Amino acid sequence: MAPKVLVSDKLSETAVQIFRDRGIDVDFLPDVGKDKDKLAEIIGNYDGLAIRSATKVTPTILKHADRLKVIGRAGIGTDNVDKDAASKKGVIVMNTPFGNMITTAEHAIAMMFAVARQIPEASASTHAGKWEKSRFMGVELTGKTLGVIGAGNIGGIVCERARALKMKVLAYDPFLSDEKAARMGVEKVELDDLLSRADFITLHVPLTDQTRNILSREALEKTRKGVRIVNCARGGLVDEEALADLLKSGHVAGAAFDVFSVEPATDNPLFDLPNVVCTPHLGAATTEAQENVALQVAEQMSDYLLTGAVTNALNMPSVTAEEARVMGPWVKLAGHLGSFIGQMTDEPIKAINILYDGAAAEMNLDALNCSVVAGIMKKSNPDVNLVSAPVVAKERGIQISTTSQDKSGAFEGYIKVTVVTEVRERSIAGTVFTDGKPRFIQIKGINIDAEVGANMLYTTNEDVPGIIGTLGQTMGENGVNIANFTLGRAKAGGEAIALLYVDEPVPAPVIEKLCGTGMFRQIKPLAFDVA
Repeated sequence: MAPKVLVSDKLSETAVQIFRDRGIDVDFLPDVGKDKDKLAEIIGNYDGLAIRSATKVTPTILKHADRLKVIGRAGIGTDNVDKDAASKKGVIVMNTPFGNMITTAEHAIAMMFAVARQIPEASASTHAGKWEKSRFMGVELTGKTLGVIGAGNIGGIVCERARALKMKVLAYDPFLSDEKAARMGVEKVELDDLLSRADFITLHVPLTDQTRNILSREALEKTRKGVRIVNCARGGLVDEEALADLLKSGHVAGAAFDVFSVEPATDNPLFDLPNVVCTPHLGAATTEAQENVALQVAEQMSDYLLTGAVTNALNMPSVTAEEARVMGPWVKLAGHLGSFIGQMTDEPIKAINILYDGAAAEMNLDALNCSVVAGIMKKSNPDVNLVSAPVVAKERGIQISTTSQDKSGAFEGYIKVTVVTEVRERSIAGTVFTDGKPRFIQIKGINIDAEVGANMLYTTNEDVPGIIGTLGQTMGENGVNIANFTLGRAKAGGEAIALLYVDEPVPAPVIEKLCGTGMFRQIKPLAFDVA
């Protein structure tokens, strides 16, 4: 059955057609996103949800989204999506961070010109029949110092444009390296230094717990007299009450805001103040940008639903279509390894340690980690998946560590998973053969070669004669067919294991008969999703 997508906001017809051309069943209902009750009623019918900013994806909506696999936001901001709730539900949240970069950066530059030359007020005055040349004395941008808070994708473009305007650019960004700052031609500084030196300050960071009110009253009071503040990023980054006070006092010479702490902004402390330019969240509002992000989100969602490729996800590692194809068998292996340990472990898990060797170490380890953790978590939470598993593990306080190494043995690559509990460590390793089939190659340090089947039986015992006969005879007498039988031992007469691949689940009475022989230390039926 073809995946089904709901478009609940106004996306272009071209974007909707992309879904159809890719073989995806799509319902284009551009007004349903504003009706939370209707959205909750129908969301359970869809595998994907394509939105802009009007649709609010709340925990209540997600509660009804039993089929939903991916939410695609045509644009950068995902404030209207409860990402924690989506992750717990196992739903990927994607955005389109590059489709409107140029547009938003250009708007910031335009706002900077507007506040520097008081263009909106001068225009209104002239329209009113006045000719107030002396009233609207502006300042040049050339030679001024611009402080850029956040030098990522959009901030980086603003830096480039500002340098072309012959401005000196200071950049505050904890993730900006000295080398990249040098390549950009900007001076990397701390926030207090930027505040004290900048003639203009523009913000280009997301709204997070760390960035909320980054320009607080205290920070604004550290700015140099006559500074002009531009915010085309997110409402909530600036204390608007404090900024209004400093505008009234004359400490801040002007401000240009495209975003506000409460939107739609029908009332705000900045309104009606002189030399404050306000626009209604127009940063991404150009014909080109709206089309670009709509097309991009349609392509991204289609790729994921049809091939498993993950692009621009906010709650899962990105995986290209090529990676998804090559890594497919390894992702399955990682899940099987996790599932084996998860089914074998009854006590709480403290840590998960994952070793990648050879070819496996060269792959997308974040995605493989998610598959391992999902496999482990499925025993206690059958609905967990690659998205929700890391969230569940974190909630339980499980520490996850990853190690990679060059090829060290007979296999081109392998994955080894070890879990640590209060009472023991348990490990299993596996690889993918050239036929693309995952194999278990080591359990508890004992080498084996076992194909993975939907139904398996794992036993441990002392290495003594009669084990194979007992297992075979008991299974045969009870109508359980063995597809594959793998043995391994630590040493002659030492600990030994058997792993049987059987055609159907081993019935409980058969397990009881094997236990009654007294020959086995442990007998455990296992199930794997090999589809």
